[in-house]
Amino acid sequence: MIQRRSTITAADNSGVELMTVIHIYGASKQKFASLGAIVQCVVKRADPGGTVKDDELVKVVIVRIRKECHRTDGSYIRFDDNAGVVIDNPKDKNPRGTRVFGPIARELKEKGFDKIVSMAEEVY
Repeated sequence: MIQRRSTITAADNSGVELMTVIHIYGASKQKFASLGAIVQCVVKRADPGGTVKDDELVKVVIVRIRKECHRTDGSYIRFDDNAGVVIDNPKDKNPRGTRVFGPIARELKEKGFDKIVSMAEEVY
């Protein structure tokens, strides 16, 4: 469960190292975000040579969460960290980076993030 003021790491090479969630899209009073949710973040720490700079507002799709997520087949999935991929806008769902690192949840494919899933090393 990702909520406001949660810190997440970047799972791509857009130049972001650490981000803080400031808004969760979907409903006006939605409190938590799960796998595949789009959130707005502010960049706290970024690489100097990256495309994203410090204190920039970015839209991020959540690809890994620490809290276990229940699947329809009865199994649960849980990751070691909270991570997200920076996207350009919620309509196109294209990532700003060119590579995606680490495992990615299968739920992203169901939510229409096909390009992120195809760039990922492994999908769970």
